[in-house]
Amino acid sequence: MATAPLPVQEPPDPDDATQQPAAELEEAGGKMSFLDHLDELRKRLIASLIALVVGVLVCFGFVSYIFEFIMEPLTEVLPDGGTLIFTEPAEAFFLYIKMAALAGLLVASPYVLWQIWQFVAPGLYVHEKKFAIPFVGLASGFFIGGALFSHYVLFQVAWRFFASFDTPFLTFAPRIQPAFSLYVRLALACAVVFQLPTVVFFLARVGVVTSGLLIRSTKYAILGIFVFAAVLTPTGDPVTLTVMAAPMIALYGLSILIAWVFGRRDTDE
Repeated sequence: MATAPLPVQEPPDPDDATQQPAAELEEAGGKMSFLDHLDELRKRLIASLIALVVGVLVCFGFVSYIFEFIMEPLTEVLPDGGTLIFTEPAEAFFLYIKMAALAGLLVASPYVLWQIWQFVAPGLYVHEKKFAIPFVGLASGFFIGGALFSHYVLFQVAWRFFASFDTPFLTFAPRIQPAFSLYVRLALACAVVFQLPTVVFFLARVGVVTSGLLIRSTKYAILGIFVFAAVLTPTGDPVTLTVMAAPMIALYGLSILIAWVFGRRDTDE
């Protein structure tokens, strides 16, 4: 009785990806993915930088109005007839550029945050990518809101605290450069701190945190908030630290509510 001939096995083709070992495919895919991420990061950084430059140029055209807006809290605590001073020839000129840069960052922040989302989005599931608009909207609103909180509340409290040491023997006549540096550091610190609800919104939607977890961690969170506020507060005085920590605690409470409302459910796809 004749037997069927055995099939002839051809040697594996080294160029055929389907015949390569899984480990080699995974390693090759990881290398390609890493290079793709680097290229994507470069594109997003360039786009963000262009947006920032455009924002600065636009704001420089309105720098006189920006100057008046920022100088109001800087000068209102000075003694009658007092003004801020500058001692270097180019100090006032560069002040205008720095003010335009700060305003340009705020103007360009929605687009920059959109670029951040575009960089992160490829690593998300399809149902998670639909939160692009809420993420960019919340992040932009809280970023600008944090800067405004610093302008109208935090900086003025800190500035009045330092001006209160004016005596008949000491006259409060600060230089514009350190005064504006303090203004910028507090504004950017508040802008970053105010991102807490946005971060919690994103983490709650992907199921990393829950409202119950945040509630159970409240006492540790308050301790961490005061430590974080002490690190972020450039002045180090207790008044500024407390004013910085108070909205952070309120934002933590808001984050618990956000996690409860928008947290991931078992029925979510």
